[in-house]
Amino acid sequence: MSIKESELILNPNGSIYHLNLRPENISNSIILVGDQDRVEKVSRYFDSIEFKTQKREFKTHTGYYKDKRISVVSTGIGPDNIDIVLNELDALVNIDFKTRHIKDKLTSLNIIRIGTSGSLQKDIPVDAFVISTHGLDLNGMLHAYNTNGIGNAEIENAFIEQTNWCEDKAKPLIIKGSSLLEKKLESDKTHKGLTATAGGFYGPQGRVLRLGLQDSDLNAKIDAFNFNGTRITNFEMETSAIFGLSKLMGHEALSLNAIIANRASGTFSKNPAKTIDELIKYTLDKIVE
Repeated sequence: MSIKESELILNPNGSIYHLNLRPENISNSIILVGDQDRVEKVSRYFDSIEFKTQKREFKTHTGYYKDKRISVVSTGIGPDNIDIVLNELDALVNIDFKTRHIKDKLTSLNIIRIGTSGSLQKDIPVDAFVISTHGLDLNGMLHAYNTNGIGNAEIENAFIEQTNWCEDKAKPLIIKGSSLLEKKLESDKTHKGLTATAGGFYGPQGRVLRLGLQDSDLNAKIDAFNFNGTRITNFEMETSAIFGLSKLMGHEALSLNAIIANRASGTFSKNPAKTIDELIKYTLDKIVE
């Protein structure tokens, strides 16, 4: 059965609705960045750029870095945007746009997020690089899908117990990132840990302006969480959604974050732009190694 027009929405030029991309416009190696202005900060290191497009916050550059074809796509902020980007990237490689049928042979993408976040642990300083071995999903978006088989019940149950998690909130999911990409991207320059993904920047990450929190001690509980030596290293808004959807669709995904703030020590990077640029160069070189 073909996929209905209301479900797979295409633009008049045959590109997919939000990303404004056709299948030939992307590589199988994809870097995701949140900020659309960061796309150029990655692609300026390319030897050549063959394609550019932008629609809303979704900007894409595809080109070559040391003979490796790479696409850089901006996602905007939050798990709701990741839902759009991951589904549309998957559709570009695994659905025939002419017949609207899922292809018999599926393609697995290599998806690497380059982001920024704040460290929750004093021993992971500002300007460090963190590889997310797991994504801790606190926002609930993934529960719209059949998530059987992608979680880690033992760690999830420990987190629920140690934080006295409120039953009115979405059940936390913990999804492992790609072991293949982890081995490719790790080095003595990287820290590793579990990355928590919130559904918002203020209350969901424990920030208080005018509104009170459901659990004012949650951040302290998250900081203190430990499961057989696994700690929560940093807090952001995309990683678990990328890991979860990639796992469900059969893609390899990993997340690297430049630590620009340390919430445990209250410090902030003196030159965050330099740290982000160094992470970009590090990632590109690791991809082509």
